[in-house]
Amino acid sequence: MEEEKLCIRVYTNKERLQLCSDRLETAAGMIQTLSQVFSLAGSETRLKLLYLLEQEESLCVCDLSDVLQMTMPAVSQHLRKLKDANIIQSKKVGQTVFYSLKQEHQEVIKPLLELISREIEIKTN
Repeated sequence: MEEEKLCIRVYTNKERLQLCSDRLETAAGMIQTLSQVFSLAGSETRLKLLYLLEQEESLCVCDLSDVLQMTMPAVSQHLRKLKDANIIQSKKVGQTVFYSLKQEHQEVIKPLLELISREIEIKTN
């Protein structure tokens, strides 16, 4: 048997609720972007990739593979997901493809990744 949830509030401030709805509607694009970034950054490997790309500005698959001690195909698979989500971009220089964070996502991602930098600073001092 399903329990029915009952609201027991005495007063409803309809203007306040409308303001909340309006705010969510106005921020819908950024909420969608953050949701997508958080979803992809939920993978430890992809979070590491984002951190490295934020710190170094651009790296190739070989560099990332060496640092993460993963195969190049495994790294490429994670990079593909980030690229498909429009979070990173690639640039081919000769035979090498370099990956970097897209500028529009840096302001969203950077504050989160600074937590990692602070942790490194604390542990190395």
